[in-house]
Amino acid sequence: MNHVKTPCIGICSTTSFGDRICRGCKRFGFEVINWNQYSEDEKRAVLSRIDQLTSQIMAARVRIVSVEKLQQALDDYRFFYDASLSPYCWLHNLMQKRLHRINSLEDLGAQLQPQYAGVELPELIQEINEELFVLSEAHFERYFENSPYRKGSSR
Repeated sequence: MNHVKTPCIGICSTTSFGDRICRGCKRFGFEVINWNQYSEDEKRAVLSRIDQLTSQIMAARVRIVSVEKLQQALDDYRFFYDASLSPYCWLHNLMQKRLHRINSLEDLGAQLQPQYAGVELPELIQEINEELFVLSEAHFERYFENSPYRKGSSR
C-alpha cells in the first residue's frame, strides 16, 4: 500500500494566519498539526473527505472533458497531484496555486458548466472556495467541535 502524502499545496493559512480550515489544502488546523502522527488510514480518511467535498462543488461548475489533457497541463506546470484523488481535486488545487498562469479552462481539458458561462476564473475559484469553506465548517461543527479526537488542538 502506498504511503499517503500530505495534501499541502504550499499556501497554508492554519500555521500562517491561525485559520481553522487551511485555505490551501482544506484540512482542519488540527489535521495539519497532527498529520505526521496520523495512521495511513486516518490520512486517507482526511483526503477522502476533502476530495468528496471538492469534487461535488467543482463538478457543479466545471466539466472535465479530458483527464489526459489535465494531467499533461499538471505536468507542464510541474504541479504535484495525487493520482488517487479525483481530477476535480487536481484541477481545484492547480487553480488555487497557479490561477495567474491559467489562460483558460480549455487549456486544462475542462470547461465551465453552461450556467457558469462568462464567469471569470478568479471569481469562480473564490466562489468554489467559499462554498468549500462553508461545507467544511459544517462538517467540523458536526463531527469535531467537541470531539476528544482533536489531539493537541486548540481553537
